[in-house]
Amino acid sequence: MVRDIKKDLSQLLHGTAQVLPADALEKKLATGKPLKVKLGMDPTAPDLHLGHAVVLQKLKNFQDQGHEVIFLIGDFTASIGDPTGRSKTRPPLTSEQIAENITTYFEQVGHILDPEKVSVRYNSEWLAKLSMSDLVALASKITVAQLIERDDFSKRLAEKLPISFHELLYPIFQGYDSVALQADVELGGTDQTFNMLVGRHLQEHYGQNPQVVISMPLLEGLDGVQKMSKSLGNAIGFTDTPEDAYGKLMSVSDILMWRYYLLLLGYSQTDIDKLKVGIEKGTIHPMDLKKRMAHEIVAKFWSDVAAKRAQETFEALFQKKDLSAGQEIELPSGTENPLWIVELLKLLGAIKSSSEARRLIESGAVQIDDTVIQDFKAEINWKPDMCIKVGKHRIYRLV
Repeated sequence: MVRDIKKDLSQLLHGTAQVLPADALEKKLATGKPLKVKLGMDPTAPDLHLGHAVVLQKLKNFQDQGHEVIFLIGDFTASIGDPTGRSKTRPPLTSEQIAENITTYFEQVGHILDPEKVSVRYNSEWLAKLSMSDLVALASKITVAQLIERDDFSKRLAEKLPISFHELLYPIFQGYDSVALQADVELGGTDQTFNMLVGRHLQEHYGQNPQVVISMPLLEGLDGVQKMSKSLGNAIGFTDTPEDAYGKLMSVSDILMWRYYLLLLGYSQTDIDKLKVGIEKGTIHPMDLKKRMAHEIVAKFWSDVAAKRAQETFEALFQKKDLSAGQEIELPSGTENPLWIVELLKLLGAIKSSSEARRLIESGAVQIDDTVIQDFKAEINWKPDMCIKVGKHRIYRLV
């Protein structure tokens, strides 16, 4: 089947931040050959979130057009720690932590990609096999001056903050991944642009046709300021329940809502502008648009049934004020009573870590039966029908 290159290109360019070189993708598509499209992720945490969905959906666009998509797991580079966006050296992960994090990636990536049409590779396949002489030869192909042009490194040098030598190797290793895979295209967030351009540079040195670099915008988290991150507690994870995901989406600002329409739902700027005009004229209520956004996102990344159920739960809880509609949770048999508030929140599935619990509690975002809990060390005498509210839009009821 002959494909419409202009139509394919339009789909692939939608929502992108930058394509380098600008005309290279169209030239590669014009060859008519399936392209090798690489997306690398280091398993630095066990959970993926909607921020990852932005670039994963772009990979899905390539997949739907019949290209070879390669989901590269950076099991070797995760042991170094990507210095991107860091003001200090990132602690390297142990092999046990990396293995544990990898196990959950495949199921979560299946929320977006067709798992039957994905090549899964690990960069330890080639990086772990490099000899000392191989490493010296590889390092000789890029200068220190080139490396310290990177914002992360130049800022740290200016502030007289230390840079460990192994951090300088990270972009070289990521670039060599593209050489090993002979990638035609590499996808990544805007924070990965430098590393992806190193890949182009190294491919040229190894006599390969250099890859096209496609960078995707970074999705702001629930706070509307910093990029979505589990560690910052502003993320919506694929492992969240549909009800929790819907509730979190309803908490985003009216301004941030448009970014989610654009980057997660693929609305065109023209369509978004029409919706904005509707709000200005008073023919559309912002709450209705936010509910539409939350429903469509949950339907897309969970299921239609889950989205319908989540919306009904939200409407019962927050519009009809029926707290009995909160997510029912039965604590495991033998659970202590009283129970440390942090352990209770973990059993509810409301938090992933004690640090997240502390942030929520100290900000007054945890409430039990109309009482705000502000003591991180509080012991809770739990009982059936107890209502626990976490944040603005998550309510649990013990049964």
